[in-house]
Formats: sequence, C-alpha cells, structure tokens
Amino acid sequence: MPKRKDYLSWDEYFMGIALLSSNRSKDPNTRVGACIVNQDKKIMSVGYNGLPSGCSDDEFPWEREGETYDTKYPYVCHAELNAILNNGGGSLRDCKIYVALFPCNECAKAIIQSGIREVIYLSDKYADTVSTKASKRMFDAAGVKYTQLSPKIDELLIDFKKESV
Repeated sequence: MPKRKDYLSWDEYFMGIALLSSNRSKDPNTRVGACIVNQDKKIMSVGYNGLPSGCSDDEFPWEREGETYDTKYPYVCHAELNAILNNGGGSLRDCKIYVALFPCNECAKAIIQSGIREVIYLSDKYADTVSTKASKRMFDAAGVKYTQLSPKIDELLIDFKKESV
C-alpha cells in the first residue's frame, strides 16, 4: 500500500501549531500565535498574544481605541515575543519562527537579537505601515530571511470527538 499523499508539509505543520496556539489568546479582535523551530525540525517554543504573567486578562483593557492607557496596546505581549520568552533555555540561534501575521518592529528586534534567522508568515496586511517597513529594513540589514507561506490547503479541521482517523 502506498503512503498517503495528502499529508501536511513541514511549513504547513508548524504554521498549524502557530495557528492552534493563537486560540489561547483572549484578545477579542486579533489572535496571533507563533511557533519557533530549530534546524532539526524540533519545536523550541510557542506563544500567543496576551498579557504578561501575573496580569489578569479580566482586569486589563482589550479596547483598540481611546486613550492609549485604556487600550490593550501598552499591555499585550505579542506572540513572537512570548514564544521567545517562553523558550525553555535552548539556543534559538538559526531557528525559524512561524507566525500568522508579519512581525511588528518591536518583535523584529527580539527576533534578530535571539538569533532567529527566518520568519515564515501568512499575512502581511500591515505592509504599508511604518512598523512593518521598519521590521523589513531591520531583517534585511541583519540577514533574517522572511517568506510568505502559500499553503496547499485552505483549512485544517481538528475534531476532538473523533477517536481515530
């Protein structure tokens, strides 16, 4: 019997882990996950956008508009930074990071400083913003490759009720 032909590529698999991680976010508008993988295709860390440990997501704002202090922006830690900070201590040098949304300039700095050498992303919907342009400028200068993933599949269903496939 020949092997299955409809299995996930490595990039689709790791992006799927990032997307699954995003479902831990409490943000009512934007949910982003990240998955960091080493050269041996081993997951080093995952993260999602959320508040720092010790800050209750019931007590801090999730608004997008208003006085900055009363919005989510000064408080939320992005998925990429959370994945870097969640790493159990292994080196991230030469790793790849999979993330649904192209990293902002603050996350780009952390990605570069941690030694990650490649960013695989799905969406670049903020491509025209100063933040994204700054990210790309820094990635180019630091030699960090960035690639938009074009998956062969549109969706992946995870069914917790199905016992086996």
